[in-house]
Amino acid sequence: MRLSTKGRYAVMAMADLATNGHGRPVALADIAERQEISLSYLEQLFGKLRKGGIVKSVRGPGGGYLLARPPAQTRVSDIVLSVDEPLQTTRCTPGTPAGCHNNKGRCLTHDLWEELGNQIYLYLSSVTLEDICERRILGTSGLFPGEGAQPGVAAAE
Repeated sequence: MRLSTKGRYAVMAMADLATNGHGRPVALADIAERQEISLSYLEQLFGKLRKGGIVKSVRGPGGGYLLARPPAQTRVSDIVLSVDEPLQTTRCTPGTPAGCHNNKGRCLTHDLWEELGNQIYLYLSSVTLEDICERRILGTSGLFPGEGAQPGVAAAE
């Protein structure tokens, strides 16, 4: 599965909004500058996020966007799905019994990829904007090679 820039940029922008909003509208131009994302691209994304009920817009001077609900209640999966980013790992159409083969059968690895998609969705559903902003994401993605323990490698004494 490949999460496109649409989903990644939407989550980045929402984390920026949660971090910098503090109950006040944030201008997309400010988010675009901080996150190095095209303003026109953000406008498209925020239109979808607004329609999805993830953000609210405020017009006029000092306007911008606000979170529609607190960061602790905004799941990453909701953001990704609001910008029409499918969480699909198979070639098959979701929700149909037909597979990706010409004879409408499913390939041998179908269940593997479908379950991977389910796990990705479950993970993104378990992470909130608050988790991102408070840096509560589990794992070692922030470590560089050589830092921390590596699986299967004993620490040197």
